Amino acid sequence: MSEFLSKMVSVSGNKYAKSIETGIEGSDVESFVDTGSYSLNALLSGSIYGGIPDNKIVAIAGESATGKTYFSISIVSQFLHDHPDGIVLYFDSEQAVTSNMFHERNIDPTRVAVFPVATVEDFRHQAIQIVDNYEDLPKKDKKPMMIVLDSLGMLSTSKEMTDTAEGKGTRDMTRAQMIKSTFRVLTLKLGQAGIPMIMTNHTYDVIGSMFPTKQMSGGSGLFYAASTIVYLSRRKVKDGRDITGNIIHCKLYKSRLTKENAQIDVHLDYKEGLHPYYGLVDLGIKYDIFKKVGNRIELPDGTKLYEKSLYKDAPKYFTDDIMHQLDEAANKEFTYGNNENKKKVKEKDSKKD
Repeated sequence: MSEFLSKMVSVSGNKYAKSIETGIEGSDVESFVDTGSYSLNALLSGSIYGGIPDNKIVAIAGESATGKTYFSISIVSQFLHDHPDGIVLYFDSEQAVTSNMFHERNIDPTRVAVFPVATVEDFRHQAIQIVDNYEDLPKKDKKPMMIVLDSLGMLSTSKEMTDTAEGKGTRDMTRAQMIKSTFRVLTLKLGQAGIPMIMTNHTYDVIGSMFPTKQMSGGSGLFYAASTIVYLSRRKVKDGRDITGNIIHCKLYKSRLTKENAQIDVHLDYKEGLHPYYGLVDLGIKYDIFKKVGNRIELPDGTKLYEKSLYKDAPKYFTDDIMHQLDEAANKEFTYGNNENKKKVKEKDSKKD
């Protein structure tokens, strides 16, 4: 940094101000949090080994029963697996989670705290208190931490609760502004502290739109604050007459790292959970890693099998070489130009445990 630039930075009094040469603290993404799905990782970061940014707000939005809470808990599970000393703070506004839900996913209950919250003010005060306290800790005492809010759509306001108690039926016009001000503050603080945040939210149909359009509840505040917004929709998977799970369609409504409006599908099985490899076959076919031969998929070694069989024994067929090719394809498919995000992704094993 030149002497003149250094002086201008110094006199500002901003302890976070730095030359671009040394990186932008609070904005640059140094690593990602694995979602548990290679396809979803690719959609969010441009690498099948990426995921959600480690210092941004990611919103998962959709109608009821599209898997928002399940996605959140799956990411929590992966985060704690990847960070043995990490913790998760789970703000629950709709009684959406139970102890059994965490136990069933082998999540260590001593590393997750659930915070029941009813209003935007409650969440804002508690979250800011926590982040400020985290920032004041010595570097050696800081542990990896993630915050989850499930969900924004169910948060009321103090005014709405007072009006309801008094029997008033007037609509609370302050909520959208309250949400906007909350995330104006939290976005910067989370980035500076290096804390990722996942937030679920409800969507509704926009009335009067020329084409079918979905929109998140809560006004425009979250749209501007979140670095990534994913809209979920689903279709049922059946085995005979039995419903065994859902194919969840994920559309990138907003992203600062990858291409907006990109889409992928993931498979959520009621017994097995989120399938890590589902969706990679489509990517492989598009980039000539696999070939579609009739009703079967041809692998690079000439092996032909049905897609269902390929996913059933995925670790056997998705070899290190194929995964490397798929990672390069994901970078081309989901990132802008010569995006180098995947170089910042922390090194991971190419196979799931």
